[in-house]
This record gives sequence, structure tokens and C-alpha cells, in this order.
Amino acid sequence: MPKSHGTRRSSDGGRRRTRVPPPREAPDARGGGRSPNGPYDRRDPYGADAMDDFQPPKRRWLRRALTSNVTIMIVAIAAIGSAVVLVDIDRFVKDDTKPPKMAAAGLSTNDMLTKLTAASEIDPVAADAIAAAKKRAYEEHQRELKRLKEKAERDARARAKLKAQQERERLAKSNPSSKQNKAYGKKMNALKGWSRCWPSLLTLWNHESGWNERAENPSSGAYGIPQSLPGSKMASAGGDWRTSSPTQIAWGLGYIKARYDDPCGAWAFWQSHNWY
Repeated sequence: MPKSHGTRRSSDGGRRRTRVPPPREAPDARGGGRSPNGPYDRRDPYGADAMDDFQPPKRRWLRRALTSNVTIMIVAIAAIGSAVVLVDIDRFVKDDTKPPKMAAAGLSTNDMLTKLTAASEIDPVAADAIAAAKKRAYEEHQRELKRLKEKAERDARARAKLKAQQERERLAKSNPSSKQNKAYGKKMNALKGWSRCWPSLLTLWNHESGWNERAENPSSGAYGIPQSLPGSKMASAGGDWRTSSPTQIAWGLGYIKARYDDPCGAWAFWQSHNWY
């Protein structure tokens, strides 16, 4: 007869109860359960994830919401925004038209003494270096001003030279011919009442300038039809003495009247001395 597995007879004839292992409990919310490799508890990483399957739906949803990436990102953005609000915006957006706070509030006597004491502690060697730098800067500034002034003067001379050249070219195109100048001379000489001396005046100024209103003696500087020396003397007859043949003729006739009475006397003198 097969022996029962429930009891075993002891050597003393009595019965001894055999310990039967208790049945395994069903998994509960406290972390009990079974993993593929055996029982697990709360520290088991597989068990921790599997535990969600045994939690109530509401708690499971809350846990997932709090640990999601979106929630973490929203919390981080909120923290950064709070930090920006707490920053003193006035430090970044300054109004330069307003005086500094210290200047607006005024300095106390102690604050002034503190600043004066700190400023008086400059090392003499450092002060000399600052003074030397200031001297170099000043001298460099003066040299630059001198250079600019010289350049402006050179430019002005160049402009004046160019203008004079352009004026000479313009006059060269519009100059009256010696024939026209002689016509002016003959008419103006007659107006003086010296018609009889016209041949003398014609010959005299033929020798002096060829009746060229811009004739210039390179050795003496005598200028114009009557060869005024200096040429600027003719300015008494008109400001256009450099280019106007009537102005030069008027001045020349006045000079002849004052010194020789008329062109006849001037030509006679010239024949003896080669100048008049």
C-alpha cells in the first residue's frame, strides 16, 4: 500500500506532521510579484517597471505625467523665466540722460575724503608715464595739424595756379589782336587832342610791347602795352589792368602827359635813351 505524503510515522509509533510550503501569494501593489527569472521586489529594475501594471489607473497616469520629458521641459522654462524677472533690468537698459545715482544723491564729506585719498595715492612714476603719454599725444596732434595746414596751402596754391592757367587760356582765346589794340589807341589818343602825335605813339609802343596787352619784360618785369613798371601801377586806371587794353592805354597816355606832355615828346626821348 503506498505511503501517504501527508503524514509520516515516527520511530516512536506516533505521527509527525510534514511541513508543506505555503502557496505563493498573488502580486500586490506593495511590490510583490514575479519576474521572468523569479520573484522580484522594489529594488528589481524589471519589477519597478512592471509594477505600473498592478497600480490603479489614476496613480499610474499621475506618475507618468510627472516623469515625462514634456513636464520636465515646462518646469525648466518656468524656472528660467522666473530668474529673468528677478534680474535688475535697469542694469541692461540705462538712461544716459540721468545722472548716476551717487551723483544724484550727493556725496557725504566722508565719501569725498575717501575718494580724494584714493586719488592721491597715484604712484609718481605712473603719473610721469601718464604725463609723457599726454605730451606725445599733444605733439603728435600738433604735427598732424601742421601737416594738414601745409597740405591745404599746397592745395590752395595748386588751385590758384590751375585757375590762373585756365584764365590765361581763356584770355588767349578772347584776346584782342594788336590791330584792335592800335584802333583803341588811335581813338583814345585823338580824344586827348593828340591826333598829330599818333605816328609817334604808334612807333613808341611798337618798340615797347608790340601793342600786346600781356607783354612782359622778363628782366625788369615791365608789363602791358605801355610797359608799366611795375605792372600793378596800372591798377589806378582799373582793376582789369592785367588784361584790358583800353585800361592800359588810358594809363599809358596819362603817364606820357605827366612826364612828356604828349606822345611826340615821349618818342623823342625814347630815341635818345631807348626807354621813356
